[in-house]
Amino acid sequence: MSEIKSSLADPGPLGLAGFGLTTVVLSLLNAHIVSSHVMGVVLPLALAYGGFAQLLAGMWEFRKGNTFGATAFTSYGAFWISFYFLINNAASLGTSAGQGVGVYLLMWGVFTLYMMFGSLYTNRSLFLVFLFLMLTFFLLAIANFSGSTTVLGGIIGLVTGILALYTSAAGVINTSANKTVLPLGKSPLQPRN
Repeated sequence: MSEIKSSLADPGPLGLAGFGLTTVVLSLLNAHIVSSHVMGVVLPLALAYGGFAQLLAGMWEFRKGNTFGATAFTSYGAFWISFYFLINNAASLGTSAGQGVGVYLLMWGVFTLYMMFGSLYTNRSLFLVFLFLMLTFFLLAIANFSGSTTVLGGIIGLVTGILALYTSAAGVINTSANKTVLPLGKSPLQPRN
């Protein structure tokens, strides 16, 4: 039997858009720029776009043979899906909610730390997404452990989401234009000319 060749579009921009848009909306809440009542908008977005769309992007990255993209999108898709359930069940944690959410965020920060090192081999924009995401997770973990405000984590999260949306936009626009319209920058490990 002859093998049917298929051409897959790059799932990266979809995954980055799902991650970026959801991160921006949640970060607006964490930074206290919008009311906590916005959580009613964040949760469906987290489940559908941040969660399932990224999970699909991750599966397509597996198909393309991109271990980094597959691991990142599948994992952060699972993060958003688990976040949906965590927030819906936070009341069941009682007085341990801050500590429980702190551990959850801390471990996602640890995961993001080693993914940040992997992103050094991609491009500067993606590296910045992972750098700011790592900072966001650690700052939000500290805020949850200490019972302090999430404003700083929210502001850094807002930067993270905007960087992810820029990187997604570059993928879509550059592919559509068949040229570099929005630069992504060289890998931080590539020598500069």
